[in-house]
Amino acid sequence: MKRIILFFPVLILLGSVSAQTKDDSASKTLEGCIMYALEHQTNIRQSLIDEQITEHQIKIQLAEWYPQINFSGNYQNNFQRPITIFNNTPSPIGTYNQSYGYFGLDQTIFNRDVVIAKQSSRDVRLSARQNTINNKIAVVSNVSKAFYDLLLSKEQIELLDTDIVLLQRSLKDTYNQYKGGLVDKTDYQRATISLNNANASRKTAGEAVKSKTAVLKLYMSYPVDSTLDILYDSARMKQEVNSFDTLQQLDVNNRIEFQQLETQKRLEEYNLKYYKMGFLPTVSAFGNYNLNYYSNQFKNLYQQSYPNSYAGLLVTVPIFTGTQRSQQVKVARLQIERLDYNFNSLKDSIRTQYIQSLSFYKADLNNYFEQKENLELARQVYNIIQLQYRSGIKTYLDVVVSNNDLFAAQVNFTNAIFQVLSDKIDVERALGTLKYLY
Repeated sequence: MKRIILFFPVLILLGSVSAQTKDDSASKTLEGCIMYALEHQTNIRQSLIDEQITEHQIKIQLAEWYPQINFSGNYQNNFQRPITIFNNTPSPIGTYNQSYGYFGLDQTIFNRDVVIAKQSSRDVRLSARQNTINNKIAVVSNVSKAFYDLLLSKEQIELLDTDIVLLQRSLKDTYNQYKGGLVDKTDYQRATISLNNANASRKTAGEAVKSKTAVLKLYMSYPVDSTLDILYDSARMKQEVNSFDTLQQLDVNNRIEFQQLETQKRLEEYNLKYYKMGFLPTVSAFGNYNLNYYSNQFKNLYQQSYPNSYAGLLVTVPIFTGTQRSQQVKVARLQIERLDYNFNSLKDSIRTQYIQSLSFYKADLNNYFEQKENLELARQVYNIIQLQYRSGIKTYLDVVVSNNDLFAAQVNFTNAIFQVLSDKIDVERALGTLKYLY
């Protein structure tokens, strides 16, 4: 039994470690970062709470359709009983102690508030849900671009590390050649300068990684003190660069902002309908059952009751409201008319955003192919110059230039990859096709 009792905490600990390892490994990929953000991001959590609040508010309004049952009671002690005069003779009435109990029932039969609340409940729920979707799309976009930005810095560090190794090797070669009298001191000095510059760039890139990691954590609502390591399949990344169909047609109905505006207009139309129904009567049924207790002595107060009950129908008809209803109707119509202009403005804004994002994507995609070709050429030139330098045909200055060209080509190619991926996110968001469900 003791072994079993001691074994359970071990199982729990192993389970927690396994779950943590699974979460950590999942959060290193782009999809893992997005899934974590969709689950933990502050704005999304608030939006989900807003959906729950909206649901409860709808139920509060619709609760008026149900019978409203109330009870109230009181106790009253008359220090001086009321006096009545009969035949010019004053005499006290009532008792020193009295108590009342009221059971009341009210049932709404027709009320414009609950009618409109019932009709508009679907769009009210939809509005809250669309706000959550909009926040999810923003989170996916921000996390993806921050992920690519951080990954770019990490790739640059890897390039710098490789470049530093090459420069260290060149520095060693030039130093040996300098000692052997084959080259002058300037080659050795140039190699030292190049290595120092690379080390400085490596330090700058390392600090940039810290900054961009903090930005990614912010978009994910990831714990600041926890370690966040990311990884990405480079082959898949290069496939995604040229996997986007640039011939897709823009449909503004796919944009969540346009859908939100349509929902807002329907809610404004419900508001107009509400004011138009202002002339209709309010009808409700009511019933009361009253328990009355009277006694001059408190101990005998509740020994006998004198009940009475009644039921009825209440109709309230607005006859004249000082033109209030007509003014409210005019205001509601003007608000709908004003909202119609937002549709035109939003359509123009979406089209402009799509044209700009697609233009940037096409330009950067072309730059990607150009930089890819430049990288191949720079690598070939560097290899040839290295062989020629070791054979004594080329000077060390040519080696430095070819090395700088190769490193610049590698950096430009890496920048081009991530710029195209970032542009792709912007185009998908402009089209309204950016995935927000994982």
